[in-house]
Amino acid sequence: MTTMSFPHQVITIGVVVLGTMLTRFLPFILFPENKTPPAYITYLGNVLPYATMGLLVIFCLKDAVTRAFAFPELLAILFIVIIHKWKHSTFLSIGLGTVFYMVLVQNITF
Repeated sequence: MTTMSFPHQVITIGVVVLGTMLTRFLPFILFPENKTPPAYITYLGNVLPYATMGLLVIFCLKDAVTRAFAFPELLAILFIVIIHKWKHSTFLSIGLGTVFYMVLVQNITF
């Protein structure tokens, strides 16, 4: 295993800091608060949250469809939907759904 020299470590940290700052500050530079953003940016702001959630659901279920039984995943999804419709709290439904799913996969054999 090779180690980085001190100057290499400093340069690496500097590049990471600059990259992080660029991704954080660039939207505010490109689209100042006093100007209306372009229509495609507004469109993306409206559709990307839903597309991201859909992508996450598909990613989480990609291995479930290859197994014979996907009961833990299906039960957890049903549980999340019920909790969310009941309490209207994203944090609560995701948190309790995660705990419920982990209890299912750790303690119950399907």
